[in-house]
Amino acid sequence: MTIIAYGINHSTAPVDIREKVSFGTEIMPNALNELKNQNGVYEAAILSTCNRTEIYCNIDQSENRNPIEWLHNFHGMKKGLLKPFLYKHPNENAVRHVLRVASGLDSMILGETQVLGQLKNAYQDAISAGCIGHQLNRLFQHSFHVAKEIRSNTAIGDHPVSVAYASVRLAQQIFGDLENKTALLIGAGETIELVIKHFHESGLKRMIIANRTIERSQQLAKEYSLFTIHIGDIAKHLAETDIVISCTASSLPIIGKGTVENAIKDRRHKPIFMVDIAVPRDIEDGVGELDDVYLYGVDDLKDIVQVNLKNRQYAAKQAEQIIDFQAHEFMNWVDSLEAVSTIRALRGKAERIQEEVLQKALSKIKKGEIPEAILIEAIHTLTNKLIHEPSFKLKNANAKNRDELLEAAEELFSLKGNKTKK
Repeated sequence: MTIIAYGINHSTAPVDIREKVSFGTEIMPNALNELKNQNGVYEAAILSTCNRTEIYCNIDQSENRNPIEWLHNFHGMKKGLLKPFLYKHPNENAVRHVLRVASGLDSMILGETQVLGQLKNAYQDAISAGCIGHQLNRLFQHSFHVAKEIRSNTAIGDHPVSVAYASVRLAQQIFGDLENKTALLIGAGETIELVIKHFHESGLKRMIIANRTIERSQQLAKEYSLFTIHIGDIAKHLAETDIVISCTASSLPIIGKGTVENAIKDRRHKPIFMVDIAVPRDIEDGVGELDDVYLYGVDDLKDIVQVNLKNRQYAAKQAEQIIDFQAHEFMNWVDSLEAVSTIRALRGKAERIQEEVLQKALSKIKKGEIPEAILIEAIHTLTNKLIHEPSFKLKNANAKNRDELLEAAEELFSLKGNKTKK
């Protein structure tokens, strides 16, 4: 049996290729069942996110020599089309890869935690589809444990490297305590959601979220107790905000210089901190020329991100050492499974011999034969049956100069020092 992990990710394939092999929630159950029914596939799981599509399998390679072919076939792609973008990891390298994914070491943003939740969802999907067995179950549980260990024992999570976090850190540097400040957040995408989370953790209590689609902003408002407005009403609320962070997909600026000038007058020149994360920009460039306005763009956040990235890279080296050790430990467990099956077979054979001798002895006792004599005979017969085949093979091993088999028998049965001279 072989554990394999294969797929594509943000570093090996462009987005147009990643889109072609993604698995939406509506097709995931069918995909898992089809994958599990491939020849030689005993266990299977699929992780599909915007940054990666990966297949994890436990297979018999004698029956399934090319598991990657299924990925092409399922998505109706020409055979070999994915070859330039695919990676494939067997056994210990597969285990190491899954541990790195769970720990955020293989992510676009080093050390991020979102992928761990996605991996847990993939695990649950595979369980629901009946595709998880003993080895993949142990692998997923092991990966969750290792990810937690890395978070606890390294500083990889202490230095966020997103522009969302950098925006919040700048706000803290300018205002100090944020508890009594008001933030206006424009947009409702993933970046703004991260900004909201970081502000919430930093103690900022009043946040206004502006978006064209009220329904989406209301979802975030419910989770974090925010006040929602339509994006067209920004000018009415700008004067009451100390912090503005904008990240939309608008092709034209949303906040103009005149709007900000009026807000500054209404605020009696209390400063406004503004961050424009959008590309193209949401805030007119001239806004940065106004007194009492601190305007930062994406490029201005690079220094903070780079410093934190260096800190994370140092922590990642520590994490890699943990992963190397834990991957090796997992493979030791996998290797031990073969020994367990051999032990079970040995015990089963011994129990069958025992039952055979016992039934013959009981039959003779029922016929009235002397119990003491039957017991002595049964013990003698049981001993002979248990050691007959090993003894025969050890004699042949001696004749064929297979000393390693003789040495193994001595170790298995603790015979050293107990052998009689010829």
